[in-house]
Amino acid sequence: MSEPNRVASTRVASAMALLVLSAGSSLAAAAQKPYQIFVTNEKSADITIIDGSDFKVVGTIQVGKRPRGIHVSPDGKTVYVATSGSPIEGPPPLDAAGNPILKKNNKDDDDDDKAKADKSADGIRIIDVATREITGKINAGSDPEEFAISKDGTRIYVSNEDIKTATVINIASGKVEHLIPVGGEPEGVGVTPDGKQLYVTCETAVEVFAIDTSTYKVVGHFTVSIRPRSVDFLSNANIGFVPSETKGQMNIIDTGSVNVLKTVDLPAGSRPMKVKVSPDNKRVYVSDGRAGTVSVIDTQTYAVLSTVKVGARPWGIVLSPDGKYLFSANGPSNDVSVVDLETNKEVTRVKAGEGPWGLTIVPGSGRGETTRLIGRQ
Repeated sequence: MSEPNRVASTRVASAMALLVLSAGSSLAAAAQKPYQIFVTNEKSADITIIDGSDFKVVGTIQVGKRPRGIHVSPDGKTVYVATSGSPIEGPPPLDAAGNPILKKNNKDDDDDDKAKADKSADGIRIIDVATREITGKINAGSDPEEFAISKDGTRIYVSNEDIKTATVINIASGKVEHLIPVGGEPEGVGVTPDGKQLYVTCETAVEVFAIDTSTYKVVGHFTVSIRPRSVDFLSNANIGFVPSETKGQMNIIDTGSVNVLKTVDLPAGSRPMKVKVSPDNKRVYVSDGRAGTVSVIDTQTYAVLSTVKVGARPWGIVLSPDGKYLFSANGPSNDVSVVDLETNKEVTRVKAGEGPWGLTIVPGSGRGETTRLIGRQ
């Protein structure tokens, strides 16, 4: 090769190397974008804001009575919070197997005395992320607890336990567009990754309903073990996951045929609540309630790979955008566990308000790159 050609070849190679390095740096930066964790505190009527870079509390927002379900809009600019004026009752007694002893009409500690309820407090509060101020309230029916947001961010899907319906609300107008009859005590709500179906889990009816989001008609339903609490989905296959609290089981569902494919027993003592699929679709995580743990399940074999000790009775869980951390809301211990998912170990706990219940990840506003906290207690 002549000297001019050799020089030209070297320059091309150097330029390509710089492009590769630049692309790698961009990917690394994208994986480490700042984020915050918004946590609803059911008893102190507020939201704790935790910075995702150092896991420090950076703010508190008063939102109204009994905040529970919480989700961020697809554009990350708005947070929606379900509030309720129905009073909280104490935890129920357990039977010999560790199951809650249900009251008359299948009521338990998640329910309340309707006669003493302040219905004016019921609704979905709207929070502007930039200002951290409440900008409005949407009427979402009686005692809203859980909900989901449509993929285009235009509608809220709410489960209303009192009237056995799923409610479709237009966010812009604040108006109810559809009331869809489902089973007894609907709670968990989730939208499939393609946005075409809405799933609602019904606790006492032990049924799961699939609803078409273009027609809002029920397109299928199936039964599972008692008290299905939540639902989440793989983004690369027609597979979903529904935990059954009382039986301590995970139901693997086929969203194509709308049916149960397999049921997996969780570790003894598990009372599974909230389920979340990892961003890479390799793992599914479920909070185990009274067991004080989070179970880790392989999404190919459905084997339980590990259990992670966290705080008291974890309810809501959420994963960091890069899939490195899991955060659990530990109601009785008034804190949030931070779990390193590389080691499956709790690395720290963050003090929240009273009775932390739900969590959502809000992009931006962080203090920098995520700090690794392996070994920190």
